[in-house]
Amino acid sequence: MAEFIIDADGHIMEDHKDIFAHIKGNFAEMNWHSTWPMFDADGWQRGLARKGKREDPDAERWIKFQNENGIDMAVLYPTSALALGMIQLPAWASALAQGYNDWLYNRFMKQSPRLKGVALLAPQDPKAAALELRRCVKELGFVAGLLPSATNNRTPLYGSPVFHEIYDEAQRLDVPLTIHGGVSQNLGLDRVASFLEAHMLEHPVGLFLHITNMMFQGVFQEFPKLRVAYLEAGAGWVPFMMDRMEEDYEKFAARLAPNLKSPPSHFFESGNIFVTMEVEERTAPYVVKLLRDDVIMWASDFPHERERDQFGGDLPTLKARKDLTDEFKGKMLCDNPVRFYRLSEGDIAAARKAKGN
Repeated sequence: MAEFIIDADGHIMEDHKDIFAHIKGNFAEMNWHSTWPMFDADGWQRGLARKGKREDPDAERWIKFQNENGIDMAVLYPTSALALGMIQLPAWASALAQGYNDWLYNRFMKQSPRLKGVALLAPQDPKAAALELRRCVKELGFVAGLLPSATNNRTPLYGSPVFHEIYDEAQRLDVPLTIHGGVSQNLGLDRVASFLEAHMLEHPVGLFLHITNMMFQGVFQEFPKLRVAYLEAGAGWVPFMMDRMEEDYEKFAARLAPNLKSPPSHFFESGNIFVTMEVEERTAPYVVKLLRDDVIMWASDFPHERERDQFGGDLPTLKARKDLTDEFKGKMLCDNPVRFYRLSEGDIAAARKAKGN
């Protein structure tokens, strides 16, 4: 399939006390009592696992997981910090993002070139988020910026002009941004009957809100070099949303979306909108044909929700599929994340050397 395999969306499990120790500025002079959550969740119990089956990997255990599953490199995303967007005080949100980013760098990225970091950005303060993106890329070597999909009511959707400073900075740095699903709060899902239902909907619903707003408010037109990935909702939603957007563009764009000069399909086909795909998605061949074969990536989502031994079937399942070409599998596992994250030959060589091949 691919000689070098990249996990485009893995996760860490935050150590909140350690993160707080990395916070700088005024908040660093205060005491934080761990009885209060650092990142506000949504009322669903997300931390349960069978005894002995919980995975809470540090850098060493992340590398062990990679070695067991034939993975050469992983790009790491938050877990509880995906709720950063729910915080009310912008200064606190920005301080938490800085503390998290420094913690991720010290505890994971510095340990191995096989672990790449994504900068957590606080949408509550776009100016500070743009500065934090630059700091993380230029000083720490992060490969992308993350905007959480769940945000509070004071924070507009990501099509708003208030975020243009972040998009402009991302274009200047030539680094991508990612919109990542997380908690179910503020998505209209508080009436579902179980965590299963909330989890099934929280990722796609959050992404749908932001990509619709970004599309019709002209973000992709205004920033033609901006690469954005919509993560952890699979790829099967893309044809549905393309058709929905195209239909409403024809009906209403002249009157209600004056900033959008081209149909939505143009921007999907531009090569700048990326997604991750589950290995068992039945619509995969159709998505590849309708969208592009160079914008779809693979993600393990380790260590979330499944027990350790359940992750091992993903790559064999993908390899065994007869309805996807080996060429596409190679792109999904390596070429596409290399293009999205702008991974260099030096990045690949360093990871190979660290792995010992």
